[in-house]
Amino acid sequence: MADYLVIVESPAKAKTIERYLGKKYKVKASMGHVRDLPKSQMGVNVENQFEPKYITIRGKGPVMKELKTAAKKAKKVFLAADPDREGEAIAWHLAHSLNIDEHSDCRVVFNEITKDAIKESFKHPRAINMNLVDAQQARRILDRLVGYNISPILWKKVKKGLSAGRVQSVALRLIIDREKEIKDFQPEEYWTIKALLNKDGEEFEANFYGVDGKKTELKTKEDVDRVLQQLKGEAFQIESVKKKERKRNPAPPFTTSSLQQEAARKLNFRAKKTMMLAQQLYEGIDLGGKDGTVGLITYMRTDSTRISNTAQEEVASFIEEKYGNEYMQRRQQSDKKGTKTQDAHEAIRPTSTLRTPSSLKTVLKRDQLRLYRLIWERFVSSQMTAAIMDTMTVNLEDNGVIFRATGSKVKFPGFMKVYIEGNDDNKKEEDKILPNLEEGMNVKSENIDPKQHFTQPPPRYTEARLVKTLEELGIGRPSTYAPTLDTIQRRNYVSLDNKRFIPTELGGIVLDLVMEFFPEIIDTDFTAKMEADLDEIEEGKEDWVKIIDQFYQGFEKRVEVADKEMQQVEIKDEPAGEDCEECGNPMVFKMGRYGKFMACSNFPECRNTKPIIKDIGIKCPTCNEGNIVERKSKKKRIFYGCDRYPECEFLSWDKPLARNCPKCSNYLVEKKTKKGTQVQCSDCDFKEEAQE
Repeated sequence: MADYLVIVESPAKAKTIERYLGKKYKVKASMGHVRDLPKSQMGVNVENQFEPKYITIRGKGPVMKELKTAAKKAKKVFLAADPDREGEAIAWHLAHSLNIDEHSDCRVVFNEITKDAIKESFKHPRAINMNLVDAQQARRILDRLVGYNISPILWKKVKKGLSAGRVQSVALRLIIDREKEIKDFQPEEYWTIKALLNKDGEEFEANFYGVDGKKTELKTKEDVDRVLQQLKGEAFQIESVKKKERKRNPAPPFTTSSLQQEAARKLNFRAKKTMMLAQQLYEGIDLGGKDGTVGLITYMRTDSTRISNTAQEEVASFIEEKYGNEYMQRRQQSDKKGTKTQDAHEAIRPTSTLRTPSSLKTVLKRDQLRLYRLIWERFVSSQMTAAIMDTMTVNLEDNGVIFRATGSKVKFPGFMKVYIEGNDDNKKEEDKILPNLEEGMNVKSENIDPKQHFTQPPPRYTEARLVKTLEELGIGRPSTYAPTLDTIQRRNYVSLDNKRFIPTELGGIVLDLVMEFFPEIIDTDFTAKMEADLDEIEEGKEDWVKIIDQFYQGFEKRVEVADKEMQQVEIKDEPAGEDCEECGNPMVFKMGRYGKFMACSNFPECRNTKPIIKDIGIKCPTCNEGNIVERKSKKKRIFYGCDRYPECEFLSWDKPLARNCPKCSNYLVEKKTKKGTQVQCSDCDFKEEAQE
């Protein structure tokens, strides 16, 4: 029998760590938390300093029995849950259940699951950090007090199954406030004038800048006409040329939120999917051969951009060997995140830079490889030199009218040789090279193109933009972003359209009630202050009972008022505009688990339901009788099918078009690609760019 028992959360980690530690160690998994507050009741004694009532989680009995048996036989038990508040709490609950002294050196933490990291961590076991445990308990109890007090009122006054949490309510408010901004937005007219210019056969573009040396806005067609009348229109003289060398520094390695944002932008991953894949890469992948199962990245819940000296030395050697000495950064990247970072952690990085993405192609699944490549490239680039850009700003003049041309080209790529950070607006970064232009030169005017525009409302939130906003406001922590976004969608408070959040009617109703009766819950400053208080508890500067008591004194009174004064809200079913084919009563739109659907208004007498389908106005290319309709899968992915299904089995992920291929006469489809939308033949190799 093994001398030592090690308890981790997951079986994948257990298998990897046991191999590293050798025969004297037995590693078992707790399968996550083993104790929690009961689901059937509040589980918090508000009269006795908010004492939590913990019970063994339903279904964990056999796991606990197995761990207790193994613990009795072991000389010593090590608790090796994840290196964060949640992991510390799991270790504390295990210590309580297995009668382990929490003050003994029973706790082992590591940021990566590699042989060296595991062996080193077992040389330095420590006591359970009760400040971390208290911070986790405070968050759990706080969320329970909020959820189990507000939710029953919402069930009674609105409908069953609703909830209101601290972070989710703020996220919902941001989405709804943005929607109001969009609806209230008044577009303003403005104009631009673009000039196509020619210098010795080389064409380039310039944009209108101003008149008589002053920057001028073009708000109306009259403004444009005045400029056009002033232009002589045949040639421009170059008034000034400014050349500048600009440095561009690499982005730091990933934190949890920046990883979620970049994976959304570049890989089209939802936050939940990103964290699931990152967990797999962290816990270990079987590389085969003598390597066996190895953790490929460091711990994925962190808000630090710090990296260890060992990792820095390895990546520096790799960069020098692969790209050359001139690409190697000479200094340690500082962590600019300030006091809130969990500096015990590192940034998210590969456990070894030498495991390049190409070397793992045969062992990683497609999406695992895509996320690993993103992490690897971001980390390597973060340790490379700055890129050097040559920029050029040219002012061109024609009869007092100034146009400006700007260009830039990469003089030295530096980190850009490996990776360039994405942006929320999907703007492509390209070299814009101007001809060799000097002051006093004349250039020919080929074309002057005025265009009318209207200002656009602020964009709806994508997952990436919402995570970034929550982080900037100091709301939530690395572990909370993905579950928060998942919750507001599961509750049908918001829906996703073209990867952007749109609030539902239900979301608006819930937020209005919470704003009226529990304003502090959706106040961004209040919620950020609460997060800061939890950090203070973690650092041992604040008492968790005191923090919760300060919140609860006012909150308890609001609950009493809401229970008495909140009016019953009736959510009326929206008419669908057609009658039930089974009983003749009107059909209505209802909200279900997977979104809206149509149902008979005569429910429960008539239980007829059907999905909402959108006719795209095209005949089915297979049967020529039915119409093509847009549908949604259970995962809310749009696909297209014949409305005569199942008689006609036509299905397509790509949108069919009303015209046929000029090459083979089969139907054309609109296909989304990384470069945009393209028209392709459903059968042959014909392709063309989609029209705007």
